[in-house]
Amino acid sequence: MARNYRHRQAEIDLITRRGALLVFVEVKTRSNAAFGHPEEFVDEKQAERILEAADQYIHEQAWTGAIRFDIISVMLQPEVSIHHFEDAFY
Repeated sequence: MARNYRHRQAEIDLITRRGALLVFVEVKTRSNAAFGHPEEFVDEKQAERILEAADQYIHEQAWTGAIRFDIISVMLQPEVSIHHFEDAFY
């Protein structure tokens, strides 16, 4: 439904719809795990900004259905791996 949706200082990477469910997705990529896994870099402050932007999007679209917040974690080395964390926060 949207990509790189911005509201004030927040950005939501992807907004998708799965049937009656609206999903807000944060995508995190790291070249390797030397400093931690990508999903560990969504801190409380960033989650709060995403929630604020999601509230704005919900208001703009007059969405009344269920919502979910996911994280997609992409690790590039030693080999490419992608993990999808449903209901990652909120």
